[in-house]
Amino acid sequence: MIKDVLTQTEMKMKKTMETLTREFGEVRTGRAQPSLIEEMHVEYYGSPTTIRHIAAVSSPDPRMVVIQPWDANAIADIERAITTSKLGINPMNDGKVIRLSFPQLSAERREEMIKVVKDMAEKGRVALRSIRRDANDRIQKLQKDSSIAEDDSKKGQDAVQKMTDKYIKDIDVTLEKKSKDLKEF
Repeated sequence: MIKDVLTQTEMKMKKTMETLTREFGEVRTGRAQPSLIEEMHVEYYGSPTTIRHIAAVSSPDPRMVVIQPWDANAIADIERAITTSKLGINPMNDGKVIRLSFPQLSAERREEMIKVVKDMAEKGRVALRSIRRDANDRIQKLQKDSSIAEDDSKKGQDAVQKMTDKYIKDIDVTLEKKSKDLKEF
């Protein structure tokens, strides 16, 4: 029973970490990264589709992202999605590929981005603590219902705490790396 709770808790914490990592990838550093736009949704033949499913996305140099749609009819849709996004980048196309040129970030903008990343990390920590609380509540309920012994309940709660500490440390490491990337470029 406790193993089920621990397994479910581990899965939820992994999903939280994956979501946070994806969100960090969408925050623009000084480098142009394909991850900035790969998950962006485009209205393609009436259905929302991610750019990576309708085009090849690459970064030939640190300031440029190139999008090469497999269907030339998608160019206008991709341009529209990029223009209306929060990136603040104007796409340029030559009829075959779309080029996104990323200007260098100012020091002021870097500081803003660092604050945004720190806020994302804190939200991730809060989500992990919420998952921990739910898991501990489930373990305590099992103990109250006499399904498990008090010692097993304590061991289960300790395991949940260790898991939480591990994922919070992962968030801190990821935050440190992203902040360093923002400061460097």
